[in-house]
Amino acid sequence: MKAIRSKTGVRKLHKADRERYPDLELVFFLQDWEDAYNVGSMFRLADSVGARELVVTGRTPLPPDPMIGVTSLGHHRRIPVRQFAGHEEAAQALKEEGYALVAIEIAEGAVSVESFDYPRKLCLVLGNEAGGVYGSVMKHCDAAVQVPMFGKGRSMNVVVAAAVVAYRARIGS
Repeated sequence: MKAIRSKTGVRKLHKADRERYPDLELVFFLQDWEDAYNVGSMFRLADSVGARELVVTGRTPLPPDPMIGVTSLGHHRRIPVRQFAGHEEAAQALKEEGYALVAIEIAEGAVSVESFDYPRKLCLVLGNEAGGVYGSVMKHCDAAVQVPMFGKGRSMNVVVAAAVVAYRARIGS
């Protein structure tokens, strides 16, 4: 098997992927993130899964923070971002827009990522790495999903967890 190196070849593959998995309207809600490198990685992930936007709250850093540019590799220029001062204000706005809010969180009643039935208008809620999704935001969520862990660690990097869930939601089973 030979790797595809030309931009044209890659664009053809990406077009085929979009045609094969077209029906997910996806938004990410970044609640009070602190690490600009994680935010940059999130822009890159959002672009790769065809997300419509990032919604950010609280202390979450925004471009032109130089650390975001380092990890986003320019993807921060492709994905729109909407900022809210309040976490609940953002959650309420997204609900009013018809999004189902699904927290990626180790929480009571959380469903395993592979068995959840993802709605087609989906907002994945991602909490602060230290504190998780705040209770004030969780009360607005329609559900929570968790990624099974097989090692001794309690959780994984927030962007990695977002990638696992977003691809599962995009591609399905």
